[in-house]
Amino acid sequence: MGAPLLLLLLTFCSFSGLSWGRKVSVPEGPLVRVEGQELSLRCEVSDYEGPQEQDFEWKAAHGSDSISVISTFDSSFSDPSLTERVLSKDVSLHRLGDSTVELRIKEARVTDSATYTCSTPSTDSTISGNYDASVQLKVIHDSLVLAPEAPVSSVREGRSLSLRCSVSHDFTEGKYLSVTWSIKKETSTEEDLVTFGPGVGITVGGNFTQRYADGGMHLHSDTGGSYSLVLSGAVPADQGMYVCTGREWTREQGGWNRIQEKAAVMGQVVVVPTAESLAVHILGSTTLTTGDTLNLTCWVSADDHAVLSLEVSWLFNATQVLAHVGRDGVVAKNSNVLSMSQVGEGVFSLEMDGVEPSDMGLYSCRVRAMVQRSKGNWYLAAEKTSTPVQVSITPKDLAFSVTLDSPVVAQYVGDQTELVCQVTNISLLRCERLSVSWFYSAANASTGQMSTDIIASLNENGSLVPSEKYMSRIERGLVMVTRLEQGTFKLRLLRTANTDAGDYSCRVATWAPTHHGLWIKSSEHQTQALKVSLPSKGLSLSVVARTTRPATSCGSTFEMTCQVKSKVLQADAGLSVLISVQEGVGTPSRRLASLGPDLVFKLEESSQQDRLSLVKIGKEEFRFRIQGVQLTDRGFYSCEVGVWSRQDGNDWSEGMKRDSNKVQLSFEYTKPSFEISIVSDTSNVYPWETVKMECTLSVSGTSPSIDDLAYDIHWYQGRFSGSGSLALLASMDRWGMVKKSRRNDSSDCSLERLKDHKFALNIHGTQDSDGGEYYCSATPWIRSNTGVWSREPDIISKKIFINVKFALWDSMKLPLMYGMCASLSVGLFSLILGLICAQCCCRNTTHTPRTRIKLMDLEVD
Repeated sequence: MGAPLLLLLLTFCSFSGLSWGRKVSVPEGPLVRVEGQELSLRCEVSDYEGPQEQDFEWKAAHGSDSISVISTFDSSFSDPSLTERVLSKDVSLHRLGDSTVELRIKEARVTDSATYTCSTPSTDSTISGNYDASVQLKVIHDSLVLAPEAPVSSVREGRSLSLRCSVSHDFTEGKYLSVTWSIKKETSTEEDLVTFGPGVGITVGGNFTQRYADGGMHLHSDTGGSYSLVLSGAVPADQGMYVCTGREWTREQGGWNRIQEKAAVMGQVVVVPTAESLAVHILGSTTLTTGDTLNLTCWVSADDHAVLSLEVSWLFNATQVLAHVGRDGVVAKNSNVLSMSQVGEGVFSLEMDGVEPSDMGLYSCRVRAMVQRSKGNWYLAAEKTSTPVQVSITPKDLAFSVTLDSPVVAQYVGDQTELVCQVTNISLLRCERLSVSWFYSAANASTGQMSTDIIASLNENGSLVPSEKYMSRIERGLVMVTRLEQGTFKLRLLRTANTDAGDYSCRVATWAPTHHGLWIKSSEHQTQALKVSLPSKGLSLSVVARTTRPATSCGSTFEMTCQVKSKVLQADAGLSVLISVQEGVGTPSRRLASLGPDLVFKLEESSQQDRLSLVKIGKEEFRFRIQGVQLTDRGFYSCEVGVWSRQDGNDWSEGMKRDSNKVQLSFEYTKPSFEISIVSDTSNVYPWETVKMECTLSVSGTSPSIDDLAYDIHWYQGRFSGSGSLALLASMDRWGMVKKSRRNDSSDCSLERLKDHKFALNIHGTQDSDGGEYYCSATPWIRSNTGVWSREPDIISKKIFINVKFALWDSMKLPLMYGMCASLSVGLFSLILGLICAQCCCRNTTHTPRTRIKLMDLEVD
């Protein structure tokens, strides 16, 4: 059984060796290359034994003659005829891996044509497989010639561009030709347009696929090796440097292998955009009268009309399209009074019948030049709008005038006033409408300048449009604006007030219909101002101010009264009063407080609401009071009293105003002085007790109010009497913020404000370290009437001494008493315990009898 099994194993190994033997492979030949070009031959070994990195040798055979080319392990392997080329690296061997090398020749020669054999020395344990492989190499002469024709240097947008390139070469079996057209732009890399070949295929660049599919690119092949690429419908993107490239190819291992390439620059091509030559301008009469016909002509010029199709639009004020003609010649317009037509090549007219003032404005012509691509597609090549022309339309003079009259004038406050605005030559108005606006002008009481307000208007549709200022009176019927006839308008003031006195005028405008059914203002006339005034006969009003309680110092109270005296004052009349102050003669006055006719108090230009009061104390008398006067309150005070009447039973209307004489608020001011004192509830204190010290401040002179005075309080301590080193113990600022210094003892301190000028320091759980000198310092702060705080100099109290007593017997008697009691208790307990132990543990209760045996004889012993 052993011999057959051994034979079976040998047979298996033999077959295994044949199937796993070494394999050397090279490219399948024959290979065709061009002289002067670089070539490479790859050799690869597989299924081998031995070291991972294998060695290689190349030999070349010309018929029966064979020469050594190059080796990976023997530097002297090369034939002497190749030594120079090997040393110059023209012939070299490059290792691509442990089992792959590549023979490279930088510049191939025709004499390099041969059969090349790659062999590998054996590193296998047994000889199996193949150890060399051969490939035939054929090096041919360089016969590829490019002869491009220079294209036109410039082409207009929309025209065709022809790119011709002649390519010739010698026919060799297994060699193929391709021609490529590419473009190089300034800011981009070279981009291929179309490639013809190798073979009969055509390859289109990625950005030109759609254009080629649409027929915008054509290839033509002429006899004699001439090839042409035609770009129809040139666009600005076609501008650049064009290049023609010829390549030679061979089919190797199922794919195309390029063996030679040559490129030639065809030339620079500039595409002239349509926008550069497109020009648009307008001709026609631009000054017309209402009812005339408007005629405008748009001239369009371009260098190449043949490839352009125009879309023309007439614009009004740059946004509104009046009329439009498309590429197909169809005209679209937005009004029946408009007409548009093309009267010649690049000439378009606009005509408008019966112009009106609404047609006045800017007219312009917008042109869009379209260029056709292949398959009938159009794209916008250029767009340009002419310089707008101003069309002025003068309205026809209707020659009418407007007059203003006042048939009813109020004699007293509360009477009625009527004003009539009359339009003359109303027969000249045919289809026009009228509108009217009423105006009121008066001089400003403070500046003296005239100001004009609109009262209300009746628009062209007859609607009343009140102004905001007069809206309330118009809604209640106190002011009425009406149309009596077609050209007659009336303004009625039902209850005239003193504030209604002034200049009145009316403005009448004519409105003409437009083509769109709207109305536009065609003319406007305004009357001269008519003065309306109220006579003051029989009216008498005076105001007297006097001081009833003068102020003597800061913090005191000032009072004054305003007495009204009038001979004619209706029973339902209301009075208002305004208090003003002047700081000095010639200085501007400042409004402080007022009291309206409804007796509503109001602060004007003052924020001292709690200090000021203004009340009515009689039918015609008012009282003004200032509590806690300040330096800034000094000045000259006066009253302004107004008389009011109710127009409709609800709202008040002011009739007249009068100013009083001035009264002075003045007093002498003495700067306040401060004093400080310190006391303690005891000077001797025992440990763990609490001691309290009080710091009191007093103010002399002109004392500010409590709300305008505050203090910063600081407490200091010195351990020894007369010591110059005092430490800050605690402080309280004027806002009540307390800060305490760090302490090492178990005692603590607290601060409190007892009264407005009194502060206290409490020391809780006193210790021996709390004894020593104490004093307090204060920093006064005074607030002015404007709210600004000012700091006064610091004031320091005298020093007081606090003694912390230490009682020796009081501190030791309790510990001694506790110790004696504990010792006595322990002694008694020990004595009792000893007696008990002696009685119970050491006593012998058994009796031992005396022995009766005699001593033994000494001899026996």
